[in-house]
Amino acid sequence: MILSLIAEATECDFKSKLERDKSVSWMKSVSAFANGIGGTLFFGVDNNGHAIGLVDAQSDAEYISHRLKEQISPLPDFILTPHSNDGKEILTLVVKAGRATPYYYTVDKSQRAFVRIGNETIPAPNHILNELILKGSNRTFDALETEYKKDDYSFTLLEATYRQRARLRLEPTDYVSFGLANEGGLLTRAGSLLTDQHIVYNSRLFCTRWNGLRKGSIFDDALDDKEYEGNLIYLLNSGSDFVKNNTKVRFVKEAMERVDKPDYAERAVTETLVNALIHRDYLILGSEIHIDLYDDRLEISSPGGMYSGKMIQDLDIDQLKSERRNPNIADLFHRMKYMERRGSGLEKIINETGKLPGYSERYHPEFYSTTSSFTVVLKNVNYADGYDDDGGIKRGINGGLKRGINENQQNILKILSEDPTVTTQAVADALTITRRSVEHHITRLKKTGLVEREGSKKTGRWIVKPDNTKEAATTHE
Repeated sequence: MILSLIAEATECDFKSKLERDKSVSWMKSVSAFANGIGGTLFFGVDNNGHAIGLVDAQSDAEYISHRLKEQISPLPDFILTPHSNDGKEILTLVVKAGRATPYYYTVDKSQRAFVRIGNETIPAPNHILNELILKGSNRTFDALETEYKKDDYSFTLLEATYRQRARLRLEPTDYVSFGLANEGGLLTRAGSLLTDQHIVYNSRLFCTRWNGLRKGSIFDDALDDKEYEGNLIYLLNSGSDFVKNNTKVRFVKEAMERVDKPDYAERAVTETLVNALIHRDYLILGSEIHIDLYDDRLEISSPGGMYSGKMIQDLDIDQLKSERRNPNIADLFHRMKYMERRGSGLEKIINETGKLPGYSERYHPEFYSTTSSFTVVLKNVNYADGYDDDGGIKRGINGGLKRGINENQQNILKILSEDPTVTTQAVADALTITRRSVEHHITRLKKTGLVEREGSKKTGRWIVKPDNTKEAATTHE
């Protein structure tokens, strides 16, 4: 029974014996489990999960109880149980997730709080410690009062958006009832994130359209790069516009109608951005939300992991309950019909993506979190990886080469091979993209050895390698 429990435990720590001289080795795990989602310590079990037994389980149990009462503050809720496995005595110490966080381990008159990162226990970083303090006092970041007076700032964008989407006027009394200001006229953190003025430094959004399938240098490998700062509604609108401007809506003609085929579901993108803005951890200084757009996918990452401390990749999204790091902001966005209260945001991202023409399971959205970040990956349903199952080159939208070039670069290769003296502006006009984008694409093609320039900028000519020209043209037959 106990071996089955060990095998199935997701939050556990094995101790072959009770180290009385080095109690920090297991006491810090108690602190970490209480500060997180709980966990179990197994005494008398080696690192491979094999029971090796304790010499005196009764004495060890008394020592553990005594140390916890003396050195963990506040005292967490725990259950200490002896077990016998094949004649070997072991102890299990089940530590429950606490509400009175942070739980400190005290030694030599100093206090330290610990947290669990994967299967390791580390001292709590400052931003996590601050969040634990807020949790323990039953407060949230967005409800904290600031020194900013509401009357010193304007809320034009917030009030106009509320009027448009909620079809109601945002009255002066609503600022207090919605948790944006207090009775004394001071803004809360939520209110400071919604002013027309940029007064919260962390309220920023970095957007990049990368050339190809991976990150590189902003100067050499980015086709578009924008940085936005300001209130949350402005960031939402700006992020949505950036994605629209850097993606395509293709179409196919059916018998009776034209069917649009966008790269991404607009509602899924909006839902992802809203989640990033309202659930992010604003206590992580110098952090911002990132939108990274590649040929085959869109990644949106925000500072701060799951508020519960769990990892999204370990959870069943269908059974996921809503736990909001910034409930006042979430409530306001719900009132403006940007989101629902029931915690169905991730399901909506999945469902809206599933409605896209050309969708298959390979384009299922992905969710990944750590203790310090949360990332959503949306797949471009119009992107093909360029190869069939036998390794041959595919024909179709975005059929790339082994060199990793994209559709625009394939079209540029075709134009340069047909007219070696063509100008970059003429190429830009032909493809309806900017000249700067063409120059970025050509730089990429030069690096991969597909294109060379012979002569000067004015009188020179493009040299396209014959074998690659043929291969590139094949993808568009």
